[in-house]
Amino acid sequence: MFFKDIIGQQEVIERLIKDAQAGTVPHALLFCGPEGTGKLQTAIAFSRYLLCRDKGTASDSCGQCPSCVKMDKLIHPDLHFVYPVINKSKNSERSTVSDEEITAWRQTVLERQYFSFEEWLSALDAENKQASIFVTESESILSKLSLKSVEGGYKIMIIWHAEKMNQQCANSLLKLLEEPPAGTIFILTTDAPELMLETILSRTQRIDFRRIPEQDIAERLQGPGYSLDSQTAARIAHLSGGSWLKAISTLRINTESEEFMEYFMQLMRLAYARKLKDLKLWSDRIAGGGREWQKRFLAYCQRMIRENFINNFHIPELNYMTEKEAQFSRNFSPFVNENNIIGLMETLSEAQRDIEQNVNSKMVFFDLSMKVIMLIKQS
Repeated sequence: MFFKDIIGQQEVIERLIKDAQAGTVPHALLFCGPEGTGKLQTAIAFSRYLLCRDKGTASDSCGQCPSCVKMDKLIHPDLHFVYPVINKSKNSERSTVSDEEITAWRQTVLERQYFSFEEWLSALDAENKQASIFVTESESILSKLSLKSVEGGYKIMIIWHAEKMNQQCANSLLKLLEEPPAGTIFILTTDAPELMLETILSRTQRIDFRRIPEQDIAERLQGPGYSLDSQTAARIAHLSGGSWLKAISTLRINTESEEFMEYFMQLMRLAYARKLKDLKLWSDRIAGGGREWQKRFLAYCQRMIRENFINNFHIPELNYMTEKEAQFSRNFSPFVNENNIIGLMETLSEAQRDIEQNVNSKMVFFDLSMKVIMLIKQS
């Protein structure tokens, strides 16, 4: 990950480069901002830049020195990561630490670059278990940072989702954050600084990441690896809400949208006609898909309900639908109105939550179809 790979956040990047070139990098940084705005990615790119041997006065890492070669695989000995893990330890006095999941971490970061907390939990096979940064982690951090830099430069500790540190762990790091060993830099990232201890916040210099401008997201979607047409890229960028993760998710949904639309139309038509036997078959077909696919389908359904409700106001510039979706909506949108919009959205959200919690999917989707029968008639 280089600075050039970061989407948006040019102001933040310029500030970090300026500090690095002036030798005034704070010893403890806190990257705050909404999910999907590139906090972890910027932390890694900044670490590469600080550790790069041949950058000179350039505004990015060289990509070729021994340090950069190690960074390509996230195996630089002076860069350390801490991230939430599932406690698999059977020893009541010692909990699982990040290093025990380093293979999964490197694979996730290198393959995905931008990824959500839920995707990380999936990589850990967490199921319904809670991930945290446990007190034993503080001992590991102290041990690593007590040693000299292997390559004679900075020692960098990136703590991803720092709000997940339990109180014991956070308290154990206070002195180290305030007076770290020479040449040590902490970079903490968080989506929720309000969940962190005030004593941690006061020992870090906060840098806020703003939502990514739509234009930057649209440009990236039209570039290598995506090559979308300008209209599709603009629509996805608009729906992203300034989050690259949301843009990727929307793109995935967009790719699957024809299949999803077919299932959505079937649900609404069968529910309107109250064809219970056919709805049972429909539920079984949807239940046959994987859980991630099912969640994306439910997200698509929520988008279509919103779009059909907005369609009733006859303001075309507020709608973001394909031509095929728009054709269906001409007749369907009157059935999504102020009497049932909240009920439909809540029903779909509940189904999505149940799927995330591994509730039997056949039950979830048949229950969903029964509720849609009742709601669709409230017009």
